Amino acid sequence: VPHSFTSISVELDQVAALRKTLANDGVKVSVNDIIIRACALALRDVPKVNSSWIDGNAVPNPSIDVSVAVATPSGLITPIVANADQKGLSTISAEIRDLAGRARIGKLKPEEYQGGTFSVSNLGMFGIKEFSAVINPPQACIIAVGSGAPVLKPGPGDAPPRKTTVMTSRLSHDRR
Repeated sequence: VPHSFTSISVELDQVAALRKTLANDGVKVSVNDIIIRACALALRDVPKVNSSWIDGNAVPNPSIDVSVAVATPSGLITPIVANADQKGLSTISAEIRDLAGRARIGKLKPEEYQGGTFSVSNLGMFGIKEFSAVINPPQACIIAVGSGAPVLKPGPGDAPPRKTTVMTSRLSHDRR
């Protein structure tokens, strides 16, 4: 698969604030859950990205099924959050916890890890700042998510610099 890459660094302060607000309401979600939801909504808005390469053609997928890389004792597996664009954060979070837990003990059904339309690979929890992920054919894209890191950003005008947390993500996409 001929790969091209696009990277972006984003501030996570509002994500942290959202997580805190949700936690105060008894809803626990991870940064990765929010990334999965954001990717699903972006795929809904830009359906060409939610395509598969079949017989040399980009074919749009009828559903948005996000594969999520999970490390297991026998290697990586990518369980799927089916119809992720139609699910809220708490549902995505619960599904990921269930799928990842069963993946680690080898209890996933084939339909739970075969057939995703887009993949998310997050190594941020291991301190990896940024990386490039390899596309899972026939998918056309995978996003590689790095860790959040504190940085100083210039303040507006004469204001002092401000501390923020920034995360870098890199989209690997099929350049055909």
